[in-house]
Amino acid sequence: MKTVPHANSLRRAPVQRRSAERLTRILDACADLLDEVGYDDLSTRAVAQRAGVPIGSVYRFFGNKRAMADALAQRNLDQYTARVTERLRETGGRDWRGAMDVVLDEYLAMKRTAPGFSLVDFGNQIPVGSGHGEPNTRVADRLTALLSSYLARNPDEELRRTFLVAVETADALVHLAFRVAPEGDERIIEETRALLRAYLARVLD
Repeated sequence: MKTVPHANSLRRAPVQRRSAERLTRILDACADLLDEVGYDDLSTRAVAQRAGVPIGSVYRFFGNKRAMADALAQRNLDQYTARVTERLRETGGRDWRGAMDVVLDEYLAMKRTAPGFSLVDFGNQIPVGSGHGEPNTRVADRLTALLSSYLARNPDEELRRTFLVAVETADALVHLAFRVAPEGDERIIEETRALLRAYLARVLD
């Protein structure tokens, strides 16, 4: 699924289909190069060459590589939300434990397979300075909006705070799991799952 990043990440939002496809190629190239060379050695020129577009096309959308990485993080969040929504639609029901498993499992799947995700994910890994808010706050807000209706709960400040604590906790532990093992240490992941269930039970049961 291809999505257009939030307009705040872009100098100019694509209007025509050809422009949107060019933006997709640029972000795909950025993601691939992040895996190959890392953020420090990423350059807009290398991205343009990999995407097969003039360097001016990159600068039409982005002022620098940081803006490009932030747009990739926003696209990751959009794709993650779409994956979680689809999985919840497939599973049905209103069990919050099952929903939490979907939320964690889809994050792990992207962590293992999505190009560039291990360095950028939703913005947590790129250098400090984004003007779009703390990444985990954006994730918590998105999950609150998505899961409140699924769980038939009011998306109030208590639920938002609960999801923010859960997201911050899961973020730290999942990154630990992937530092311990390339594909994520399963014992740490299962400890994360158990910890989240115990915490969320206080509010959701």
